[in-house]
Amino acid sequence: MSLAVTQRDDWKLATVLPRADPLLAVAWYAILLLRGVLPALLAVAMGVLVGAIERGDPLSAPLAAVGGIFVLLQVVNPVHQAIGLNLGDRTAAWLYDRLTEASVRPPGMGHLEDPKLTSDLVVARDFDLGMTGPPLSLSMDFIASGLVELIAGLAAAIVLIGYAWWAGLLLAAAWLSTHWLLRESAVWRDRNTEEVRAAQRDSDYAYRLAVDPPAAKELRLFGLVDWTMERFISRRTRLHNLQYTATRLRERSLTWSVLVVVGANLVVFWSLASSAANGSLDLGRLVTFATTAVGASTIAFGGLSWALDGAAAPVAAVLRLEPSMRHAGALPSGARSAAGSPVHEIRFRDVSFGYPGSETRVLEGFDVSIPAGSSLAIVGPNGAGKTTLAKLLCRLYDPIGGGIEVDGVDLRELDLESWRARVTAVFQDFIRFELPMRDNVAPRGAPDEVIRAALAEAGAGDLASLDTVLARGYPNSTDLSGGQWQRVALARALCAIKRGAGLVLLDEPTAQLDVRGEAEIFDRILAATRGVTTILISHRFSTVRHADRICVLEHGRVVELGTHAELMALGGRYHTMFELQAQRFTASEDEEGVSYEVLV
Repeated sequence: MSLAVTQRDDWKLATVLPRADPLLAVAWYAILLLRGVLPALLAVAMGVLVGAIERGDPLSAPLAAVGGIFVLLQVVNPVHQAIGLNLGDRTAAWLYDRLTEASVRPPGMGHLEDPKLTSDLVVARDFDLGMTGPPLSLSMDFIASGLVELIAGLAAAIVLIGYAWWAGLLLAAAWLSTHWLLRESAVWRDRNTEEVRAAQRDSDYAYRLAVDPPAAKELRLFGLVDWTMERFISRRTRLHNLQYTATRLRERSLTWSVLVVVGANLVVFWSLASSAANGSLDLGRLVTFATTAVGASTIAFGGLSWALDGAAAPVAAVLRLEPSMRHAGALPSGARSAAGSPVHEIRFRDVSFGYPGSETRVLEGFDVSIPAGSSLAIVGPNGAGKTTLAKLLCRLYDPIGGGIEVDGVDLRELDLESWRARVTAVFQDFIRFELPMRDNVAPRGAPDEVIRAALAEAGAGDLASLDTVLARGYPNSTDLSGGQWQRVALARALCAIKRGAGLVLLDEPTAQLDVRGEAEIFDRILAATRGVTTILISHRFSTVRHADRICVLEHGRVVELGTHAELMALGGRYHTMFELQAQRFTASEDEEGVSYEVLV
């Protein structure tokens, strides 16, 4: 029984509050209890006052008690709201801290791409933005109101036991039964099923299409405005229909709830009336017990579950994600230093790999050797596993079969941080820091002269000063085009080489550059990475052909390997792809006016 209680989402919310801020949580719970018992105390004080009037006793003490309780009722509510507001903010910050740490601490990235964790990630990531419910700071007031009513009702039932033990228990049981009857309809659970959450994601996606800037151009260009509106309306309507269907489940339970509470109240109030009529209950006590009998009704099932469920769901999601993400993103670190490596070669030995939650193998029996200090270009169709190889070399994942060896040592035996210090990369989706140029090129710091030299080699020396923030909306800021950002990303990799990196991974490093810029930049890259082991992933054969060797990858396997001249002479897959791409340029000049022959 206790285990079942501790696994409930609302229990987890209750335990998180004191972890977020112990002092505020204690104050919040204490005032919550005080607010709950004050109505019952006021009913008792009113009964004492009426009894004193009836008997002609002095009224100063009863009036002072009534006045004091009444004033206290008015004061504690806004104080409690202010404390709840702050406690909600602190709790939200605590949860975001936990989620951030759970996301970035694991050395791998399997936890961020595991479909089994997607639902919890969606719930946890945006829970305090008001998209799926009120922010936690506002939810705390709803929760407090519901709990205050529940406590007040129970306190009233306890006072009513002073009249007759069965009367308090009967009303408490009747009103408490509404929690079971209405909860039994599973309305809140059915409003939070996987189907409903999927509908919520669909409607949120359609909403983001409409309001986020990246989609604005194409929505208008391709005439998708009406389509977006229709999609949003249809998805939102489906969501509301699912929620309405769940809500209608309450109807039968609501009928039983009404019958139970009406019957219990008729019995209790008939008994009170009878006792007053036969003189066994004076006017003062009648006022107290009649008031508390009415007050017991606040025990009833109301908005508490809605507020609790809305606030507790993301809390439980974060608490579930912490161990799940820690496990899914775990990568054991070896003890051997990677300093100075690779010296001889990097070897993919019969490597197989598939992403979490997928039965498809991206790589299957991949086997290739890369001599230290040489360059290897990897080409192949989309989905062939090219970017996956880069992730494996960065040890963001480990192979599920075979292994990667560095100078004969399995990569898993090397110290993880030591190895990553030897690797630098430019990924297709490279990060764009809303920070000064200096921090974009060298996030972990480097002398200014090194940063400037890297920017110059990347052709980005005149884009902005090192102190200029690369984002709009900041003082001394600027915005860059996609091609300019790519030069900054290349400068980041070149800066790391100057700081001692021994392996460079270039995943479509010039994809956003024009053909002239690509030729210029790649010549610079070749000069800067001479003597450094370089792995290049690209669809542009004008870039690929300069590599020492070229690997053609299909279905996760090496199908051709050799120099540009060797593969062209072979007349196989590489030759076909090269010729197909060349035909696009030989007929006319590209948008910059440089024909393909100039580049090759």
